[in-house]
Amino acid sequence: MNELTTRFTASDIRAVTAAELATYRDVLRAALGAKPVAGGPQASPVYPFVLAMSSFDEIVDQLTPDGQPRPGNVHLSQEFRVRRLVAPGERVGIDVEVVAARREPKGVRLAIRCVVVGEDGAVVSELLTGALLVDATTPEPFGDMPAATELAAGPGPTERATVTASIPADTVRAYADASGDHNPIHLDEAAAIATGFPGVIAHGMSVLAVITEDVVQRFAGGDAARVTGIGCRFSAPILPDEQLEITYVTDGGPVVKFTCKTPRGLAFKGGWVEIDGRRHG
Repeated sequence: MNELTTRFTASDIRAVTAAELATYRDVLRAALGAKPVAGGPQASPVYPFVLAMSSFDEIVDQLTPDGQPRPGNVHLSQEFRVRRLVAPGERVGIDVEVVAARREPKGVRLAIRCVVVGEDGAVVSELLTGALLVDATTPEPFGDMPAATELAAGPGPTERATVTASIPADTVRAYADASGDHNPIHLDEAAAIATGFPGVIAHGMSVLAVITEDVVQRFAGGDAARVTGIGCRFSAPILPDEQLEITYVTDGGPVVKFTCKTPRGLAFKGGWVEIDGRRHG
């Protein structure tokens, strides 16, 4: 089959339990020093990524030539369009497809689109993931790389708030268990160093999920269901217990923009969380 016409896709069906949703969100809130959510497990808006991880792994397997070692996978960017939160106890369908690939000096960059559909047949969340397959030479380039979402300014004056946080080592381990992401670079010092990191690193998606949780508490009245979109680009890895400087920028519109820095430099850039019905002040 001509590789240029090959579609790299994966599908799955997952049952979501209330315990899974609660455990995941409690790990995020613990990293912020917050108590578990009262009144039942409301899902994190980021949880659809957890549901899709096995399908992403299947895609990487499809892209790995027979007899070749599986390439490393570096997360470059992530966007969500959230139609509603995953409901406790429902079964969801997950459809993943590589929509574009291009060669870069360090490997092959992919744009991967994922759609999560609920039991009612309606879309729960749409994900667009940017990833780099390190040292990979296949597949051949195809498709057009989607541009990063650009957000218009709101009607009010700009306000900034800077907070500090960290992802403790025990949170990294707890997140691995809650998400099912046991990649050795997050848990094994030797494996992380062999991959080129200074030591184990926090899951990039755990940091994004913690920031999203903080935005929900600060700007959405604690109601995760008001989040309608999330996005960011990952610039550098974050080490456990490393101090993070998170800067939020608001301008009266529905979007809270953010960056995340470590003492070594910018870790997340172009970050944003869109909140339904948000008003300035």
